[in-house]
Amino acid sequence: MGRTGVMVSELCLGTMTFGTQTPEAEGHAQIDMALDGGINFLDTAEMYPVNPISKETIGRTEEIIGTWNAKNPARRGNYILATKHSGAGLQHTRDGAPISSKTIAETIEGSLRRLQTDYIDLYQFHWPNRGSYMFRQNWTYDPSGQDKAATLANMQDCLEALQKEVEKGTIRHFGLSNESAWGTAQWLRLSEDMGLPRVATMQNEYSLLCRLYDTDLAELSVNEDVGLIAFSPLAAGFLTGKYQDGNIPAGSRMSLVENLSGRANARVYPAVDAYLGIARKHGIDPVHMALAWCRTRPFMCSAIFGATRLGQLEHILGASDVVLSQECLDDITDAHKAHPMPY
Repeated sequence: MGRTGVMVSELCLGTMTFGTQTPEAEGHAQIDMALDGGINFLDTAEMYPVNPISKETIGRTEEIIGTWNAKNPARRGNYILATKHSGAGLQHTRDGAPISSKTIAETIEGSLRRLQTDYIDLYQFHWPNRGSYMFRQNWTYDPSGQDKAATLANMQDCLEALQKEVEKGTIRHFGLSNESAWGTAQWLRLSEDMGLPRVATMQNEYSLLCRLYDTDLAELSVNEDVGLIAFSPLAAGFLTGKYQDGNIPAGSRMSLVENLSGRANARVYPAVDAYLGIARKHGIDPVHMALAWCRTRPFMCSAIFGATRLGQLEHILGASDVVLSQECLDDITDAHKAHPMPY
């Protein structure tokens, strides 16, 4: 995990459905199964659960993890726990206040209380205060309205607040999410110039269908030891094949979130067909292929997957032993060239 010296598993259990699609007892069973299956990395956020996000359920996911921690105090040191400060993206609490020294201590305190733990291993900023091109905003992205001086001043303010939390022992490491190459470079420069917490990881969307990370951010990751924690490595379920031919399974994410936050369009289905065809050709489960491919990327730290049910988690755990042949990787490259940005 970056330059922290902390080793995390190549797969990370995502928990954003705990409290909506996934009830508490099943969430606890997932944590047990994941840890027993070799996963030592768990990711959440103060704003979870999703599908849908609501004022009534915000914080419930952390609470479910917290009740598991309370029942299993001896196991807390056996896994790496990551959560996020959602800042201005969370309109239901703090009136959407941006991430700053005015919100960091209080937000960490709230997460610690809900998680029933004394420390957070990896504390992440969910997205930049200045905005982001993630979540399909890249199609109309325009950074010309940004105030560079204000951005840099806020970064320094946040890093100084994080340093206080590190000294108190409430957090151990710092990560970003939904960030850009320029933004990450500025966080790194400020932290190194001032001896403040260094960015360890980046949590951005990345999958066979979403490869925005492959150029500038890939170079930054490799040269600066800021590994990618890829979210939606199964492309919100598309790469399972369950949404092909107009199917929308009951209880699936698409049944709850219309067009999967802009992912569902006419281009995505032929792209999925291409990857499903590669999996069939090489005799590999498409879920396992998508996750094993993430493992081949030179900038990867870990890939976060979500499972609403235990059966899905059990199936995903089978990806850990899958190794893709060079022929399979070449076929994936050809498919990417044919379908470069399906959403």
